[in-house]
Amino acid sequence: MVQASKQKPVQDKRKQQIDAQAKSHSLEYVIAAAQILTILCLFKGNPAWKGSLSLLFFGVAFELFYKNQQYAEKTYRQVGALFLAAGIAFLAWFGVTR
Repeated sequence: MVQASKQKPVQDKRKQQIDAQAKSHSLEYVIAAAQILTILCLFKGNPAWKGSLSLLFFGVAFELFYKNQQYAEKTYRQVGALFLAAGIAFLAWFGVTR
């Protein structure tokens, strides 16, 4: 009898592309929902707008960091660091205020 080899199945390129696109689309929907939440909180006078705005800055920062990895452009990292700092600042402001 011939034994089947115990190799791990290799993901094909199509599955990897679908996974990457699914993550990209889900991030876009989360960003859209955070924008709507931020606007609703602003109109209602709820201070949670600072926390949801920080999520938007984090999303932009992480997207720029990913582009920095792919393109090796220093500018993406620098601008991403600015957005990350703004996100941290809004989150800290949200955490210390009522």
